[in-house]
Amino acid sequence: MIRLIILVLLFLLSLLAVLRGQAYYLWLLSIAVTEFPLIFVFGTTVMLLTGFWVTKFQLAGTVAGAMALLLFLSPVFRSYLVSRDLKQDLAAAFGPEKIRSDIKPFTFGDLFKLKFTDTIPHQTLTYVKYRDGKEMTLDLFPSQLPGKRPCVIVVHGGSWTSGDNKQLPDLNSYLARKGYHVAAINYRLAPKYQAPAPVEDIREAMNYFRKRAGDFHIDTNKFVLLGRSAGSQIALLAAYTLHDKAIKGVIEFYGPVDMVWGYSIPSNPLIMDSRKVMNEYVGGTYADVPQKYHDCSPIFFVDKDSPPTLMIHGVNDPLVTYLHTIKLSAPLAANHISHYWLKLPWATHAFDFNLYGPGGQLSTYAVEQFLNEVTQ
Repeated sequence: MIRLIILVLLFLLSLLAVLRGQAYYLWLLSIAVTEFPLIFVFGTTVMLLTGFWVTKFQLAGTVAGAMALLLFLSPVFRSYLVSRDLKQDLAAAFGPEKIRSDIKPFTFGDLFKLKFTDTIPHQTLTYVKYRDGKEMTLDLFPSQLPGKRPCVIVVHGGSWTSGDNKQLPDLNSYLARKGYHVAAINYRLAPKYQAPAPVEDIREAMNYFRKRAGDFHIDTNKFVLLGRSAGSQIALLAAYTLHDKAIKGVIEFYGPVDMVWGYSIPSNPLIMDSRKVMNEYVGGTYADVPQKYHDCSPIFFVDKDSPPTLMIHGVNDPLVTYLHTIKLSAPLAANHISHYWLKLPWATHAFDFNLYGPGGQLSTYAVEQFLNEVTQ
């Protein structure tokens, strides 16, 4: 009986590999299920093997366990299918000149690595001090290759009201080892500071590096912005409105791009009160300040001079619908801007927590190839 209960629970848990987690803790569990699948595969396999010693409810438990095993493995197989065409797709979107053939989008062996640990020592720097006394800092992960190198500015998530630049640091070290300076910035948070304050912070960070380019060996003609969730909205808005030729590209992970439309389709309140955080960031409801919602929407500022854009979004995201990415693709295509959507059918919000998970491997590969193309 115990075996049956455990296998049924594992089956229910495995459903998060194909369905959205419609509550906060279910969303967190879905990250674990989809990006650390081998842990659950191992546990399910062990329980299935106990069937040799159990007779009562053996068949029912075995059926539930077998179905759970297939579902737990589904992100692995689906990521393999995506990986088969990813190199060619990126080459078609951004050009084949710098797409490296020695990097594999996905390998089964890397799934056994649970967490990236090869971290790069970083230094914390104050990049601006505002008149109200507010000081903003960034963590600089220096390039591990010699010479003047491009800089990736990372903008964290947190619904514009929380979070900091310590989030998901593994990619910072990975990119530093590949020859990029990585500046993970803190920015002014709502509700005390509202839009467009974070965009101004990105501009100040770039100006800081321009003043001290020699100290850090940064090629200040080559910046790339990378944002996650709310940070994606900030990074995209900066890329499309600052009109800075030094911004060679922008990478967005699961971000809202149309704040007007996004306000009309609030997320599940069991996970996040999206309208509340938007009100705090923008400065009121849509009825109160409709123009500000327009001005905070990157989708309305795409033009023929916008930088190449890499979009990464999972279809099972319950916080920010992947339809935002589809909507952004339209003006990018209309303005003939190089762009690509890495579509991950199984992935949820913040899936890239594990660089070695099915989604983490593919997104890291796409980011590296994109950077190779736009900064060389």
